[in-house]
Amino acid sequence: MADSAFFCSLPHEGVLAVRGSDAAKFLQGQLTCNLNYLSDTQASLGARCTQKGRMQSSFRILLQGDGVLMAMATELLEPQLADLKKYAVFSKSKLTDESAAWARFGVSQADPVLASLGLELPAETDSVVRSDDLIAIRVSPGRAELWAPAAQAETLRSQLGSQLNEVELNHWLLGQIRAGIGQVMPQTRELFIPQMLNLQAVGGVSFKKGCYTGQEIVARMQYLGKLKRRLYRLSLNASELPEPGTPLFSPTHNSAIGEVVIAARADQAIELLAVLQAEAAESGDVHVGTLEGPGLQLLDLPYQLDRDREIQR
Repeated sequence: MADSAFFCSLPHEGVLAVRGSDAAKFLQGQLTCNLNYLSDTQASLGARCTQKGRMQSSFRILLQGDGVLMAMATELLEPQLADLKKYAVFSKSKLTDESAAWARFGVSQADPVLASLGLELPAETDSVVRSDDLIAIRVSPGRAELWAPAAQAETLRSQLGSQLNEVELNHWLLGQIRAGIGQVMPQTRELFIPQMLNLQAVGGVSFKKGCYTGQEIVARMQYLGKLKRRLYRLSLNASELPEPGTPLFSPTHNSAIGEVVIAARADQAIELLAVLQAEAAESGDVHVGTLEGPGLQLLDLPYQLDRDREIQR
């Protein structure tokens, strides 16, 4: 399903643009990722936090023209835009919603198709390649985002459709879940610090870049804290897909021990990412929605948490 060759549109996300001579300098003090690491061939995951280190949004960021583009959950774009503008008043940067200017597709197991469009995309995650107005970004092994100006949307869809099956967004989200990439959604805004979503393990947090909003809390957790909640991948035998923010429970605790991050249907079950108390996750007795709700089974993530490696970014 998520491992087959396909493409789909990505209507669940919008595009926030920050342009101008001060764009990178301004954002360097706002985001968890290091803008100095971006290049024409390198993108990054990242987040924007509150002063208390809670994530207001998470996104994929890349250079484009005279600034950067950030793809994030559509419903988070306007509040992030309004809040960032308050801090950009003395900066030579302009912030706009460019969602309507871009067509974005997710493609899976489709490198030959990308190559037919002139996009020889390297296998390394976060690699970027460009051809004319097209941009391809490697988001995880075998998966890529394909960006194009909105005017080219139908032509590009036709080109992709001649070689790949077009599927629903669920297939793409299932691949994201299996890649272990969490995402802030409207229901979970300001609920997690970056390490709760394992963002530091997938390159979305830099510990060498210096100050940014919420940096003190994020750095303290990495160097001194003991993280009690983090991201896990799980499966669920149920008919109803749990929404982001759905609470999770364990019989050994009196209150919720975690929340669903994102979920998608697989062939035989539902798979999801959730932030859970480590103790509860390892007990193997976790339920969705209520103490009597359907039980969850722990699945592997495709990466290991490694504090020493993570702090080198």
